[in-house]
Amino acid sequence: MRYMCLIHHDEAALAAAPPSLWGEYAAFNEAMAKAGMTAGEGLEPSSKATSVRVKAGKKTVLDGPYADTKEQFAGYFIVDVPDLDAALDWAARCPSAQYGTVEVRPIKAWK
Repeated sequence: MRYMCLIHHDEAALAAAPPSLWGEYAAFNEAMAKAGMTAGEGLEPSSKATSVRVKAGKKTVLDGPYADTKEQFAGYFIVDVPDLDAALDWAARCPSAQYGTVEVRPIKAWK
């Protein structure tokens, strides 16, 4: 089963994280590669986000992320594992889990 793991964190907390975090990410990405999975990608800060909404056929472009929350969508990775428990184990191993939340969702198989 494939799961997308969405990384959400407080950008200020991440900015204050120790430099060792990037070493932790290197180890995490290496562990994913050894398990036959490809690491995901990080995103630029939410200040560089642009959102689009369409209502009644009219497009509105908004500066910033869709949700105005303390934690922002920061990146993602995809795991191909037997079940949700295994996906949750990978999410817990993600270094950003220390600074926010890693949301795990099954990837829908379109027919």
